[in-house]
Amino acid sequence: MENMETMENEHRNGFFLVREEILPEAIKKTIRVKEMLKRGDARTINEAVERMELSRSAYYKYKDYVFPFYEASKNKIVTLTFLLEHKKGVLSNVLNTISSDGGSVMTINQGIPLQGVANATVSIETVNLTIDLEALLDKLRMVDGVKRLEVLGQA
Repeated sequence: MENMETMENEHRNGFFLVREEILPEAIKKTIRVKEMLKRGDARTINEAVERMELSRSAYYKYKDYVFPFYEASKNKIVTLTFLLEHKKGVLSNVLNTISSDGGSVMTINQGIPLQGVANATVSIETVNLTIDLEALLDKLRMVDGVKRLEVLGQA
């Protein structure tokens, strides 16, 4: 029983990636209110919560606990895993894309190509990114030869 309690305590203050569609409406609306305020689409919290039809108490309950993935990824080292086509220049194009947007490559591990594809893992430092991480991930997915891209973790 003591092990179970220890495990529960370890997870109590942890972070989890959760898909938006499973979140309760109040949390989704809180995220949208924060985005409205950040973009300047609303001048006050009152204005933003009214437009989102969210109570002020719900906003204050969740505001310090929810934030977009890219905000959680700032000033971190993010590890990405790729499935790349085995053709000249694909990994180089991936690395150039990261670098062109201010990412600093910390580590690169690439497996031997099998059946025309290779797995690669790249860890990047995000402190100097000139775009948010989600935008960088979108750009990386568009690189010719990138078959799959997933965020493996962050430190």
